[in-house]
Amino acid sequence: MSETQSNWYYFCSTGCGFCKKVEPIVEQINKENDNPDRKILRLDLADGDNENLAKELKEKYKVQCGTPWFINAETGKGFCGYREKDIIEKWLNGEDIPAPPRPKGPMPRPPFHGASKKEEKKWKDEYKKWTEENSHLPNLKTVDELLSQPRPKSMPPQPWPNPQMGDKEIKKWTVEYEKWLKENSHLPNTIPTDQILQRMRNAPSAGSPGNPPQANPQLERRIRTIETKLDKLMAHLGVK
Repeated sequence: MSETQSNWYYFCSTGCGFCKKVEPIVEQINKENDNPDRKILRLDLADGDNENLAKELKEKYKVQCGTPWFINAETGKGFCGYREKDIIEKWLNGEDIPAPPRPKGPMPRPPFHGASKKEEKKWKDEYKKWTEENSHLPNLKTVDELLSQPRPKSMPPQPWPNPQMGDKEIKKWTVEYEKWLKENSHLPNTIPTDQILQRMRNAPSAGSPGNPPQANPQLERRIRTIETKLDKLMAHLGVK
């Protein structure tokens, strides 16, 4: 963390897509701002001191937030998630930034690629009902917009491989996942099999009482990056 009198903090993490999206906005605001007391400090949670500071602030102000997280350490005013430049500037001016509207229940998962007309009609009816209940949400996509996006032909094999699986189970999953990847080659941003297996193999061991596993910041950052990609894929597929 930089030594400065500024109390305006921006916590970010490796692999956070919205952090990368908001980064140039923060840089532009800081460039346009000549007052060092109002500079937004970029604090990467990969740094232990920054992580401890974030924990202290969350406990102090009773906040639950991931990244990006903007907060004034002196007043506790802040917000979670990505925001446009005008909203961040309002925060710097001391205004309260309300939390974004939340959906009333999960959005119905779009039908699989190649679904029947009957399945598509059923989803359209469910989605219409959902949009009526969630008219308070901004930028809701139309039926045509959602159906025009790349959609999987089926769910990927479950469960995801983990260190508790035996070699036979992992081999079976690998074969099924490779088949799924081939059938869904039209999808963008799918995760290669070797990346998933590497993440599983590099997962920190649970350790034992009195002998906890050693922290590996580089490995943890890599795992967080892959986990973010997996989360995005699962969200795209409508998997919770």
